[in-house]
Amino acid sequence: MFRADGWKDYEILYAGEGEKYERWGDIVLRRPDPQAIWPADCLTPEGKHIASLDDLAKPHAIYNRSSTGGGSWSRLKPMPDKWKISYDSLGRKLTFIIEPTSFKHTGLFPEQAANWDFCGGIIEDAKRQGREDIRILNLFAYTGGATCALAAHGADEVVHVDASKGMIGRAKENIQASGLADSYVRFIAEDCRRFVEREIRRGRKYDGIIMDPPKYGRGPTGELWEIEKSLYEFVSRCALLLSDEPLFFILSSYATELSPSAAGNTIELALKKSHGGKVVSEELGLAISNMGIYLPCGATSRWTP
Repeated sequence: MFRADGWKDYEILYAGEGEKYERWGDIVLRRPDPQAIWPADCLTPEGKHIASLDDLAKPHAIYNRSSTGGGSWSRLKPMPDKWKISYDSLGRKLTFIIEPTSFKHTGLFPEQAANWDFCGGIIEDAKRQGREDIRILNLFAYTGGATCALAAHGADEVVHVDASKGMIGRAKENIQASGLADSYVRFIAEDCRRFVEREIRRGRKYDGIIMDPPKYGRGPTGELWEIEKSLYEFVSRCALLLSDEPLFFILSSYATELSPSAAGNTIELALKKSHGGKVVSEELGLAISNMGIYLPCGATSRWTP
């Protein structure tokens, strides 16, 4: 398991019965998590019986699913509409805006900090060895957690691609909040498959690629994306964008149908002939601080030469 253990402004306090209680700075939120399948009356490491998680965690807000899709937040205590938290990525301070949405998300996936540190360490090592003009592509880039980390660790150019203009806007705010306004980050609001094909035609190359594709979606002209059917072809196309001396290729997925091994095999088969290298695939995980266990949070496959 790739564990994101470096957080101070975030933690999972408790989890069970399909719910998790998270502390985001000073704010505690309760929201669904399908991986928390154990009962809520499990014992803590200290032997304390959990009769009611709400009694222990005292959430500021609870997310309620709607039977028609989406849902809403019920506020139990005063809290701001949005606020900031920070993360120390190998000595680089990153700051992010947190804002609960009607789709359960908060604008950040904290388990991805494990990948931020991994990529950041590789970039810093390459820079110490005299590598210049390091260019990284971040696909399905959401609100830019990885983009901030890549820029903070010294990437000379980061290309951030996401189809949602709203997510692009938040990513720009996170870059500003992290003190990275002077970094060279290109924000592209476009379908990722269309962008990749255009970059192939242009002959552009990248020293690292990060992607976090959705399980299902449609492109701007109705192109169907189903991760089990579309992923291999897309990864193969992205492989054409890697430079002659690539640093990494990172694939994350939250689709439960796609195991870490299956995702890893996809990258290995797509890159082996052209680039060789090795792939390590694991679940991402976050500690549940009061229960002594880790919550699985999707999977990541890491290719390195």
